[in-house]
Amino acid sequence: VQLVESGGGLVQPGESLRLSCEASGIIFSFFIMGWYRQVPGNERELVATVTNEGDTNYADSVKGRATISRDNTKKTVSLQMNNLRPDDTAVYYCCADRTYREPYWGEGIQVTVSS
Repeated sequence: VQLVESGGGLVQPGESLRLSCEASGIIFSFFIMGWYRQVPGNERELVATVTNEGDTNYADSVKGRATISRDNTKKTVSLQMNNLRPDDTAVYYCCADRTYREPYWGEGIQVTVSS
């Protein structure tokens, strides 16, 4: 199983960023796909998830600024984040989760929001 993230980098406050994750080795439609983030010294936290049916869930901190989407044909999940803030700075992880199974994680990608 591989989850490969892309699209991170350095952006200025107020700018936008789109993260993508391509999955392989799983039956994509079986999994809830999500994005989490982690700052050194803190626990990993939910950013957003999307079910196979398209139901979404967002952390309060990103509601109204983030949109998660998935393409079951391409086995990808994307996170569009707008109006980025310095406190969005973190390593972002792609996650494939399924009931009663351990989730799969990507290696993570750095997002830095700084002027």
